[in-house]
Amino acid sequence: MIERKFVAEKMRDFMVRTYMSQHLGSGKYSSITIKKTPLGEKVVIYTAKPGLIVGKKGETIKSLTRALKNRFKMENPQIEVAEIVKPDLDAQTMAETIANVLERFGPKRFKSTGYRTLQRIIDAGAIGAEILISGRGLPGARAKSWRFYAGYLKKSGDVAVSQVRYGQSIANLKSGSVGIKIRISPPDIRLPDKIIIKEDPKLTVQVEEVTKEEGGEEKKETKEEKKKTVKEEEKKTVKKKAVKKKVKKTVKKKVKKDESKK
Repeated sequence: MIERKFVAEKMRDFMVRTYMSQHLGSGKYSSITIKKTPLGEKVVIYTAKPGLIVGKKGETIKSLTRALKNRFKMENPQIEVAEIVKPDLDAQTMAETIANVLERFGPKRFKSTGYRTLQRIIDAGAIGAEILISGRGLPGARAKSWRFYAGYLKKSGDVAVSQVRYGQSIANLKSGSVGIKIRISPPDIRLPDKIIIKEDPKLTVQVEEVTKEEGGEEKKETKEEKKKTVKEEEKKTVKKKAVKKKVKKTVKKKVKKDESKK
């Protein structure tokens, strides 16, 4: 009996999500969470553009609350719209943007759109990202798949399932449908194989003392060099003075000899 209740609740949540996605349309929201509270059931819609979901005077939210009450028999449903602060780090929104670009401008420049979105994700602060664009709608005789990747990304294990963000979307084109899959490792991800090197305070003190001693020796060497240069300059000046005296004496002797000859 308990298993049937859990299965029924999960089926109802799935039906609610599918109905809301059909009613709101693709590309307007990222994800939907359903929580149980003492006052009733709370439905949170995460989106980068809350104005599109709220509508004029909250008409869309009112219609959704009526549908949840009458169609799915929810007791006092409360719908909240949460804004995504960094949409470039949300995988579903980026997948929807690529799908919209391909539907509007065609698949001829799908490589440039893939590289641009990848650069946007990395510039937003992601550790790593991967974009897969595949399908018959891409230019060519056969279906192909292109992979755009950058940074560090986990592909297996609990980290890849619970912490890596995943999003997918479909672009329906004239030549065929194109599937887009995006995986993003956010900047706040906790990797088990990450190594943190801690510095020992004792070693830092010893290194500082050694550097200070080395600096003192260098200062002593500079003082000694200065003394040597001063002594050399003094010797040069003394030599110059002695040469001048000798020149003067020789000149005087020559003058005296000339006067005696006269």
